[in-house]
Amino acid sequence: MELAPIDWTIIGAYLLFSVIIGLVVARQAGKNSQQYFAAGKNMPWWLLGISMVATTFSTDTPNLVANIVRTDGVSGNWVWWAFLLTGMLTVFVYAHLWKRSGVLTDVEFYELRYSGKMAAFLRGFRAIYLGFVFNVVIMATVSLAAIKIAGVLMGLSPVETVVIGGIVTVIYSTLGGLKGVLFTDFFQFFLAIGGSIVAAYVALNHPQVGGFEGLFQHAEVVGKLNILPDFNDPAQALGVFIIPLAVQWWSVYYPGAEPGGGGYIAQRMFAAKDENNSIAAVFFFNAAHYALRPWPWIIVGLCSIIVFPDIASMKEAFPDAASVAGDDMGYAAMLTFIPTGWLGLVVASLTAAYMSTISTHLNWGSSYLVNDFYQRFVNPASSEKELVMVGRISTVLLMIVAGGLALLLQDALGSFQILLQIGAGTGLLFILRWFWWRINAGSEIAAMVISFVIAVYFQFFHASTGLPELTGWEQVVIGVIITTIGWVSVTYMVRPTSQKTLLHFYEVARPGGPGWQRVLDIAEQAGREVQVYKDEAWRVPQGIFCMVLGSVAVYGALFATGYWIYGRWILAGFITIVAVAASVMLFKAWRKLITIGPEDEELYE
Repeated sequence: MELAPIDWTIIGAYLLFSVIIGLVVARQAGKNSQQYFAAGKNMPWWLLGISMVATTFSTDTPNLVANIVRTDGVSGNWVWWAFLLTGMLTVFVYAHLWKRSGVLTDVEFYELRYSGKMAAFLRGFRAIYLGFVFNVVIMATVSLAAIKIAGVLMGLSPVETVVIGGIVTVIYSTLGGLKGVLFTDFFQFFLAIGGSIVAAYVALNHPQVGGFEGLFQHAEVVGKLNILPDFNDPAQALGVFIIPLAVQWWSVYYPGAEPGGGGYIAQRMFAAKDENNSIAAVFFFNAAHYALRPWPWIIVGLCSIIVFPDIASMKEAFPDAASVAGDDMGYAAMLTFIPTGWLGLVVASLTAAYMSTISTHLNWGSSYLVNDFYQRFVNPASSEKELVMVGRISTVLLMIVAGGLALLLQDALGSFQILLQIGAGTGLLFILRWFWWRINAGSEIAAMVISFVIAVYFQFFHASTGLPELTGWEQVVIGVIITTIGWVSVTYMVRPTSQKTLLHFYEVARPGGPGWQRVLDIAEQAGREVQVYKDEAWRVPQGIFCMVLGSVAVYGALFATGYWIYGRWILAGFITIVAVAASVMLFKAWRKLITIGPEDEELYE
């Protein structure tokens, strides 16, 4: 299809606006590495929260949701809805700990928490592994979605899509640093929300769909509507519901839903002006990510089942994109019915989603490469000006490599499963390392290596062994079991972290709990004054209570919205009441969890 001049004007205006923001904040962002990678550590919760939501909007997320809905129905989304539990745990247990740590990146954390050469190696290796290898895979997956959307809507080739999108994103990301990313994310959030609502409205009004009534009565859609899976089918229930809720959320490291927090979520916490702003930012992100955004994508995915019942129909309709056609192209295919003018807005919103995600990953990955590799191991005496320059160069290189890899990928859901497998079994370590002194650098190295080897085995070798074929969730569970046994065993084989480092970490982060009692006892025997730490109340039990209430409130909002859309008024009303009640209880429990200073009162009034 061809975009009209008005559509191109809207898209061009948005791209120019993004570049202007980068130019405006470039001077301040270039002052030092803290400004460039942490926005001066003085950002408010609402801006950070909106930025997190905008980052996870992405172009691959609607494609992924459409893929899931077309293959497994609405209930298939539990494979990522389950990560709400991870997010709420981060909000109420870990957000204040990350802010207290005072580090610039979560990889710098390794030399705060662990000691010796293994800690230094872990920091340097993770900087390259996460900042370059893992990060490039994420950006390539996002770029793959952009390739499919641009191929369907704009007739652009994969190379043209990567080059155009990459150049504009790199310009404002390189110039503005994290502050530029935050400011553009603010506008991208509202543009992306508006675009998804327009897309859902147009899809519902397609002649073959016939609105909500026609959609919900269509024979091919009726079986896809259940929010909970069919428990009469144990295989489906296990794969999309039971395993994600029982195992996946706490055991798997996934970008944006890291157990205990990490990655660009941690980067936003570091940029907050205080602990309370850090907590509020992550809470807003999780509430909006799981309760506000999914339904427009789900509706478009359901409508696509009627209009494009199979992949062959998409290939026939879009021959130029036939080479990358799959169920994840259902979302992009439905966008082709949007009328002129509105189409420009929707394409601009998808462009915003793409640029928001890529810009965040570029700045985040570059922060690892600069702060935790270049400055730590290559040139410790580097000036702030030099660090900013290296950050800008590494930003460009990351985009080039990610764009090249995107041209080799085929499927969004497949990439999602690969990332889950790579992180399988590491999550429990990330949760416990704050509260159990015995975990050491060797534990982290073992978890990282074992989970990666298992992922490579399942991806490239298992099929040729002659062993029974395993589903995605079976592979994840096996990975979790083997990796957990491996890192726990290594924990006891490797020399513990030094007492000096452990005590320093405790004094900085003050995690509390019985897992640090031995460290405090040894320090007390050596004459250190630690009674103040022993008297400090442990916040984790109250934090977990808040986590449960927050999860009920957000899940309630998500389900209630769905049932209101379905027209099931009684059930929708009941769940709405539950969500409101949980929200009220959460508000009270949250106030008990934290000590609110005068400067933070406005956050909770």
